[in-house]
Amino acid sequence: MSEPERPQGERGATRAGRRAAAPGGLSEERVEREPERPPGERGATRAGRPAAAPGGLSEEGVEREPERPPGGRGATRAGRPAAAPGGLSEERVEREPERPQGERVEPGAGASPVPVRDAATVVLLRDSAGGPEAFLLRRVRGMAFAAGMTVFPGGAVDPRDADTAVGWVGPPVADWTAPFDADEALARALLCAAVRETFEESGVLLAGPTADQVTATDGPDWEADRVGLERRDFSLAELLARRGLQLRADLLRPWAHWITPPQESVRRRYDTRFFVAALPAGQRTRDVTSEADVVEWVRPADALDQLRRGERPMMPPTIVTLEEIADYGSVADVLAAGRSPARIQPTVSTVDGRPAVTLPNGRVLRLAQP
Repeated sequence: MSEPERPQGERGATRAGRRAAAPGGLSEERVEREPERPPGERGATRAGRPAAAPGGLSEEGVEREPERPPGGRGATRAGRPAAAPGGLSEERVEREPERPQGERVEPGAGASPVPVRDAATVVLLRDSAGGPEAFLLRRVRGMAFAAGMTVFPGGAVDPRDADTAVGWVGPPVADWTAPFDADEALARALLCAAVRETFEESGVLLAGPTADQVTATDGPDWEADRVGLERRDFSLAELLARRGLQLRADLLRPWAHWITPPQESVRRRYDTRFFVAALPAGQRTRDVTSEADVVEWVRPADALDQLRRGERPMMPPTIVTLEEIADYGSVADVLAAGRSPARIQPTVSTVDGRPAVTLPNGRVLRLAQP
């Protein structure tokens, strides 16, 4: 089923010669196959169910964009404040693999030590007449974590993501160590996790038979492979080898690096690296994850407007990432940003008697009660 067209809104011209926005964003979840929705029903729910109203926020959910303290932001871009870094981890909760080099454990505030798992997220983008659009998923209301939240595809690193036998095109593994503060084994695992998660949650595979080709992923055989990969019947390296494909690392760019802050109520923590990538020509996204009741392409500015109206709950990392990407006029501009993400871990506190997240630059995002 092809991805329906969405009405194009007005958008400013591409801003040239600007500095890259500060890093931000976090990852999201994946799961099983879901029936495709009829053409034209973007934003509708699956299996004839009514669309779930925003809500069911988790302990880390954002109600709306709060006021920023004066002077709490950096330089402005095109008349609006530059996005500030920050965010909380929002990865999958159903099945968490072991880390390739073992989990590190850090103490939570007033709690037992909480393991920190490596994870990868991909902000998948495509151009529209109104500027870049991002592929977004809304998690179902019944989920125990991030219920009703708009998220990006992503999840925890699987041990087999570090397989050295994976075919590779683009910047060598060593080139990814500095941007993400990782050794080569972890850098390889992060790239493989990013490609794997994107395929599992959207049907888009950033791989091809040669350095200048990307494979098609239509047909029941590809869906069977997607489901098998999701069930861990085989690894990404095994899938690519069987299909005669190589991972296209050249299609990805580093964007951000976030760590879930320690907190008494947090039982899952992630050290998450974020990538941006363009939707490859000849591929299309599919509605394939049962943990989301809506999948759609949305301009970042439109998604942020929906957040302010209370129509699209999002966690801080998602908000910040969309703020950053909204400042670019094309996907090519985003990919050319040349970011070197700094590792950022926000803090959780109480403001006016309510839970809040404080970003490193002092910006405060109040959180909804569960």
